[in-house]
Amino acid sequence: MVELFIMEYLTVLYMIMAFLFMDSQYSRRRTLFIVSCVTLLLMAAIALLHRVVDRDAAFWIFAMTIHIPLILLLFTLSRFRGWRLIFQQLSVVLFCTLIHHISGLIYYLSGSRFWVLVLSCAVLSAWVIWFLVRFLRPLFFQILLELHRGWWLICLVMAAYYIIAVYLIPGYAGFDPRSTFIKPAIGLMMLGVYSILMFFFTNIKNEMEIRHNAQISALQLSALQSRMEAVKAAEHAICTERHDLRHRLQAVAELVARGDKDAALDFLDAAQKRLDDQKEIRWCRPPVLDAVFSSYFDQAQNQGISVEAKISLADTLSVNEGELAIVVANALENAIHANLALPLEQREIRCKMVGTPGVMLEISNPCAATVTFDSNGLPVAQREGHGMGVQSISAFCRKTGAVCQFGLTGGWFRLRLVL
Repeated sequence: MVELFIMEYLTVLYMIMAFLFMDSQYSRRRTLFIVSCVTLLLMAAIALLHRVVDRDAAFWIFAMTIHIPLILLLFTLSRFRGWRLIFQQLSVVLFCTLIHHISGLIYYLSGSRFWVLVLSCAVLSAWVIWFLVRFLRPLFFQILLELHRGWWLICLVMAAYYIIAVYLIPGYAGFDPRSTFIKPAIGLMMLGVYSILMFFFTNIKNEMEIRHNAQISALQLSALQSRMEAVKAAEHAICTERHDLRHRLQAVAELVARGDKDAALDFLDAAQKRLDDQKEIRWCRPPVLDAVFSSYFDQAQNQGISVEAKISLADTLSVNEGELAIVVANALENAIHANLALPLEQREIRCKMVGTPGVMLEISNPCAATVTFDSNGLPVAQREGHGMGVQSISAFCRKTGAVCQFGLTGGWFRLRLVL
């Protein structure tokens, strides 16, 4: 009875942990359905295993019965591959075995009281799950996305613990006195190593946030400086026109005195056109976004790219203006680069953005290249070092809960973002 409870409980716990540690490529509902079905099948298999083999064999086979389907499940559902996938698997194993071994120690010290085992498993599991959801899970997913090196070394340390705790130390926590004390001790040591890793990951996260904030500040400063230079240039041109206004009026008065009204009107039209050409366009009220639009639209037009823009934003936005400006800058930069591969007569950028009822952005451009998309609908970079803009946009969507869609239809590449 006790052995069956431990194995069935661990089966459910493994699947819950897998769900928490997994950044699934499918919807939450679909992922939960798949994990639930696998859990029920494994519980049935464990019940059958308990009936046909003895306790020692059951516990030994149980590890393989759970861990092999678990790695297959993660491989099927998770967005990550390689060493990061192995790290997800080993993290699940670490926390589950730690709960198992500590609850087994408490069970042994209580004189093998079953209700103590149940209570200790429930309390430990609830505390660990709360800690994962509240603190570890957000950090875990961000590091999986941002850290690209060193995973093999981390996995090597955790795999050593897995092999030692599960296979090399004989006996089972809660039943054999030696393993009851040794396995929790090793597990706590591994938890200390894992805590050091989390401290290291936290430092990486803080550094990434500092770099991100610095990127926002640099973008704001650069865009605003560009905007100020454009405004100063327009003001200088207007001042020049104002200075020449006296001479123009004298010329017009002379033409009117001669009775040459058509020449006077043409002269005034030419002067008005020069003033209109110097008029600075304001794309929207939020200053940083206005500066970004102005800067990148000017870059596009200097490259022979026609720009069609319809922008309507309120003074205040429901999201951080600097972070949204980085999204717009990345999207427009990608659109400009895609246009440069086209003949001049085909270059074009269309941009639509509104602020009510929510922020909605659509940027489209003609695209001659073949674009492939991954399982999440994100464009796959064709060359090493590319694709950082898409990753930045994707990170913004995860942080703010925005819905982002990339698509290629009729030779036009489109980005749609809704907040």
